[in-house]
Amino acid sequence: MRGRVATDHLIAAIAERQGGVVEHAQLLGLGISAAGVHRRIQVGRLHPRHRGVYAVGHRRIGSDGLAWAAVLACRPDGVLSHMSAAVAWDLLRSSARAVDVTVGLGGRAQRAGIRHHRTRSLPADEVTALAGLPITTPARTVLDLAAGGLRGRRLEAALDRAELLRLLDFAELKQLLARYPRRRGTPRLVALSSRYVAGTVSTRSHLEELVLELCDAHEIARPHVNTIIEGHERDFFWPHARLVVEADSYAWHRSPSALNDDRERDVALVLAGYRVLRFTWEQVTRRREYVASALLAALLRVDLA
Repeated sequence: MRGRVATDHLIAAIAERQGGVVEHAQLLGLGISAAGVHRRIQVGRLHPRHRGVYAVGHRRIGSDGLAWAAVLACRPDGVLSHMSAAVAWDLLRSSARAVDVTVGLGGRAQRAGIRHHRTRSLPADEVTALAGLPITTPARTVLDLAAGGLRGRRLEAALDRAELLRLLDFAELKQLLARYPRRRGTPRLVALSSRYVAGTVSTRSHLEELVLELCDAHEIARPHVNTIIEGHERDFFWPHARLVVEADSYAWHRSPSALNDDRERDVALVLAGYRVLRFTWEQVTRRREYVASALLAALLRVDLA
C-alpha cells in the first residue's frame, strides 16, 4: 500500500510539470504495469485525454494541460506550433479550442482536439522548450502564422509583441526566411521585416493594438499611430481634433522618472494647443466602454464646435 501511495506521489510530480497530465510511457517508466494503469483509470485517479495520455486526479485541465496532452499524444516528434505556440509565447490571443501540433509525415491518426500540421522536416534550431514543453521557436512560430494566412495588423502585432518581450532576433528571422524562400508567407514576412524598426511598424505594443481594435468595434475613426508631435513620438493622433492619446503599460513605464517624462510631455502638448488623453492597460482591457465613451466625447466636442 505504501508503495502505491509513493508511486502516486511520483505521478503527481510529473503531472505538475506537465500541466496536470502524464503519458502511458511515463507511467510504465515508474514501474506501473498496464493493469495498474487500468486500475487507476477505474478508480478515477487517471482520466484519458488522448490515447495513452491521462489527466491526473481530475478531468478538467487548463490551457497548459491541453497543450501538453496534445504534444504528448503526438510523441516522439510532436511540438506545439502555429497559433497554439503564438498563444503560449503570448504573441497573440485566440479562442480556438483545437491545439496546433507540428508532426512528421509518418502515418498518424487524427485525434479529437488536435490540429496536425505535417512537415518533411523541422530542424533542431527551430524547436525549443517553454517550461519543458516542446514548441517551435518564436521565429518559426511567426513564419508558420504567416504561412497559415495571418496578415495585416495581426501579423505586425505578433512581430511587435515578440520584439517587446525580447523573444525575437530579427537577424534570426531573416536567416529563417532565407531558408524557406518559396514557402507561403515568406514574401509577406520579408516585406514586413525589411521595413521593420523594432517597436514602430504600426503598434508599439499589444496594448496599442487593443486600442485600435476598440476603435474598430465602436466605429471610431482610426487615428494616426506613432506620430511625431512637438518633437516626440505619440501613440495615437486625430489631426482634425488635435487629440493625442497615450496608452500606458507597465512594460514601457516602470520608473518614477519615466512617469515624470510622460507628464512633462503632456504639459508640452497642452501648451502647444493639443488635447491629451491617457489610458492604462486596466482601462483598455477591463473598462473598454469607458475608454470608447471618452474618445467619442472628445471627438464629438470638436465636431460640434
